[in-house]
Amino acid sequence: MKKRLAILGSTGSIGTQALQVVAEHPDRYEVRVLTAYSHADALIGQAVRFEPDAVVIVDETQYNKVREALSNRPVKVYCGAKALCEVVQMDNVDVVLTATVGFSGLEPTIAAIRAGKQIALANKETLVVAGELITALSAQHKAPILPVDSEHSAIFQCLVGENPDNVDKLLLTASGGPFRQLTKEQLSTVSAAQALQHPTWHMGAKITIDSATMMNKGFEIIEAKWLFGIDAQHIEVLIHPQSIVHSAVQYRDGTVKAQLGLPDMRLPIQYALSFPERLSLSGQRLNLFETGALTFEQPDLERFPCLGIAYQAISRGGNMPCILNAANEVANLAFRQNKITFPQLNQIIATTMQRVSFEPSPSLNTLLQTDLESRAIATELSN
Repeated sequence: MKKRLAILGSTGSIGTQALQVVAEHPDRYEVRVLTAYSHADALIGQAVRFEPDAVVIVDETQYNKVREALSNRPVKVYCGAKALCEVVQMDNVDVVLTATVGFSGLEPTIAAIRAGKQIALANKETLVVAGELITALSAQHKAPILPVDSEHSAIFQCLVGENPDNVDKLLLTASGGPFRQLTKEQLSTVSAAQALQHPTWHMGAKITIDSATMMNKGFEIIEAKWLFGIDAQHIEVLIHPQSIVHSAVQYRDGTVKAQLGLPDMRLPIQYALSFPERLSLSGQRLNLFETGALTFEQPDLERFPCLGIAYQAISRGGNMPCILNAANEVANLAFRQNKITFPQLNQIIATTMQRVSFEPSPSLNTLLQTDLESRAIATELSN
C-alpha cells in the first residue's frame, strides 16, 4: 500500500524536495495534505499537480486566493495555524513530514504524535524546544520519529543494526558555513547577504544564517541528544567543509561508522520515508576518485560563540533551550533585516537567556509562555 503523506511546509526547501521524492516514486507515496505559510502561488501549483485532499495556507490574507484557485478541484482549503494541528490528525494520513521553520512546528508535531502518526522530522526546533516532552509523547502514542536532517539521518543509518549501549560518541559534521576562515575582526562587518551565500547547501534563509553563526549545529546537538538518547558531552562537532561525510558514530571498540554522500537533501528525506527499505533515487553519485581530500577541524567557539551558548542551554536544561530558540529566531530575523550586526546575534541570545525566567521542568503551557516572553525581550534588544 502507498504511504499517505502530510507535508507541512511544502513550499520550502525541504517540502519541495520531498515532493520530488514523491514524484519519483508514485507507486510508493501519495500526498494527502500540503501546507504553506504564505506562498499561495506555489501551494496552488503543488495542489494542482499532486491532488491532495486538503491544503492549509497559514496566512489568512491568502486564503481567498487559494480557495478560489482550487474551487473547481476536490480539495478542501483551510487557513490559520490551528488548521495545521487538525489536518495532521486526518485518518487518511500515515506519515507527517514536518518541514516548517522554527517554533511554529511544535504544536502540529505534538498533534500528529498524539494521533499516532509516524513523524519524519525536519523541524529541529521541535526537539530543541521540547525534547523531553516530545520523546515521552512519542513513546506513549507509539508514534516513531525518523530524522530528516542530513546529519541525524547519517547517525541513524550508522546506528541501524547496532546495540546503542556500544556507542562511545556521536560525531556531528558541520560545513563551517560561509565565514569559516574569517577572523573575529572580519566577522564584525559581514552582511546578511554574505551570510546567505552558503558554500555547499541550498537552504532557506533562516537555517542558512543559523549555519553561518553555527547555532544550527548547536540545535543539532540538542536534537541528537533526544533522538538517540546520548548525553551532550558524548556529541562532538567536527568542521568538515567538503560536506561529504554527513556524520558518524564512534563505538566503544574504536570503530567509526560514517555515512557519505553528495550534498542532496532528497537522500535523507527519502530514507525517512522509506525506512527500513532503500529505494532508487535519480541524481549524481559520489565518486571517491574525484572527491579529493576530506578534512576535519575543531570548531572555534571564540569566533562562533553561538555554538558554546547552545551547549550552555543543553547543560542547564528545562526551558533554557526554548529561550535559546526564541531569542535566536528573533535575532536571526533582525540580522536578515539589517537591524543588528553579526556579533550582536549571540549577544542578544545570551542576554535573553539571562533575563527570562528559568523553569527546570516545563509543561507545554510553560514552554508556550517562555517562547512569548523570550521573543519580547529579544525583540526589545534588537531594536
